[in-house]
Amino acid sequence: MFTLTQLTNFVAVAEELHFGRAAERLQMTQPPLSRQIQLLEGYLRVQLFDRTNRSVRLTPAGRAFLHEARRILRQSEQATLAVRQVSTGEAGSIAIGFTAASAYSMLDALLDTARTVMPGVEIVLREMVTRDQLEALTESSLDLGLVRPPVTDTDLCSRPAAEERLVAALPAGHPLARAEGPLGIAAFHGQDVLMYSPVEARYFHELLISVFRAARITPVFSQYLSQVHSILALVNGGWGVALVPETATRLRYAGVVFREVRLAAPAPVELSLTWRKNNDNPALHALLKHL
Repeated sequence: MFTLTQLTNFVAVAEELHFGRAAERLQMTQPPLSRQIQLLEGYLRVQLFDRTNRSVRLTPAGRAFLHEARRILRQSEQATLAVRQVSTGEAGSIAIGFTAASAYSMLDALLDTARTVMPGVEIVLREMVTRDQLEALTESSLDLGLVRPPVTDTDLCSRPAAEERLVAALPAGHPLARAEGPLGIAAFHGQDVLMYSPVEARYFHELLISVFRAARITPVFSQYLSQVHSILALVNGGWGVALVPETATRLRYAGVVFREVRLAAPAPVELSLTWRKNNDNPALHALLKHL
């Protein structure tokens, strides 16, 4: 099999049409250059150059092979560059999981950072609840997750990414929507509250239970849902009131009014960046340095 060095030597001679000048260009002497060309011709079983004492010319086979030699060398350079970029995190791909609610806040900033600092990296997005993200992270099918705490698996690393307030989401015709000033949490006592699922949305479920318990009030949980946008859709239809993360106010429903809520014990909505400790994806670690 011919080598990349032989191809490089052949291209130099083909472009210079002079063994002496080609040898100078390659920073070598002429005899080993001639020997490399002879070995290449021997392997290909064709004559690549017509040589005389006065001139060197490409044969028809040589002209055809010049095109292929240049293509192979370009591909080799591209492959080398691609491998180096992957090893430094400049290329490759990152699979990122996110919850529906995090798409309204942290996800935009994360993607903007990735596009700016590592434009050669492919970002693969997967919308998943926290429970499924944690499972995918441990199984190595996700590189990075935007999850709700706590993260208790010792094989995972986690760090705070963002926090925000809870706000009330109310049907436009609801009496609480017409009240002036921030709402006290006691206003939710006895109200039909759209609640988060204790399984698919465990974080929000436990957060609201703690909020209501701290205020010693008892709402009526009319429905259990896993996604914020689903809860807002039901609020819009007049099915009940809800507590949602503040960034959910970016979702516009004509029949939903958002109001500030005073909590007995402030309980911010937290979001964490989480990844597997032994994840060896260079692109992941390059991105983490910029977040």
